Amino acid sequence: MTVQATLAVPKGRTPGRVAVGRFLCRPAAVAGLVVIVLFAAAAILAPLIAPFDPIATSWSAIRKAPSAAHWMGTDENGRDVLSRVLFGARASLLAGVVSVLIAAGIGVPAGLLAGFAGGWIDAVLSRVVDAMLACPFLILAIALTAFLGPDLANAMIAIGVSTAPRFMRVARAATLEVGSADYVQAAWSLGARGLRVAVRHVAPNIVPPVLVQASLSLAAAIIAEASLSFLGLGQQPPDPSWGSMLNSAQRFLTQAPWLAVFPGIAIFLCVLSFNLVGDGLRDALDPRGR
Repeated sequence: MTVQATLAVPKGRTPGRVAVGRFLCRPAAVAGLVVIVLFAAAAILAPLIAPFDPIATSWSAIRKAPSAAHWMGTDENGRDVLSRVLFGARASLLAGVVSVLIAAGIGVPAGLLAGFAGGWIDAVLSRVVDAMLACPFLILAIALTAFLGPDLANAMIAIGVSTAPRFMRVARAATLEVGSADYVQAAWSLGARGLRVAVRHVAPNIVPPVLVQASLSLAAAIIAEASLSFLGLGQQPPDPSWGSMLNSAQRFLTQAPWLAVFPGIAIFLCVLSFNLVGDGLRDALDPRGR
């Protein structure tokens, strides 16, 4: 049994085509996906499309306003803001993707185990998750990063560990729901072993809610990385990051507002796009077919 069990599929159509069709019927979600693709392309092609070296200083071009030579102006060290925004997209998107992969790698197996095994295993894992969720997400990420050391890699680990409880809860709830389905009960009655039931019949059918959680967590991870970099715990100077750019810009908000405007817009558009895609995925994968 696969994801087919989670979607109301019209005759002659596969679940994937049904989900894609529902997603494409939501203009906001499609627009969000287009923006994400543009950000990803900009991050990948940054060395080719950036007009200047993002860390090269020019003392003759300090805090220059946007112009034909520097479309987004220059910062307090004469560095091109457009180039730094493009390279900063690498840090933000990488942090988001890696953090979510870490969180899913920890939370999904734990949630599957808790929901499938039940008993004292479920009780222990649930109490651990409750304890982690009792601490605000960003505070926990800051504490872990401070313990591991200020670095982008450590920030990604901290964000991933802090996000894992959300995946665990989603995976556990989906496992409990799928575990009571008729096809799972039929597999048990036919003598299937526990591991086979979990891997073959339960795990594939908790993918849709996990995908939705992943898309929404990407937005939260990008904000968290920007926050950690703003506090000096993420990407370290002179390497560009949207958060560290905002930190530097706060001293020049009246003299050079463009230093904060452009990285702020980048964060806003990227986070908004992931949230729109997450909402679109949630509706597209809704078994009620709304």
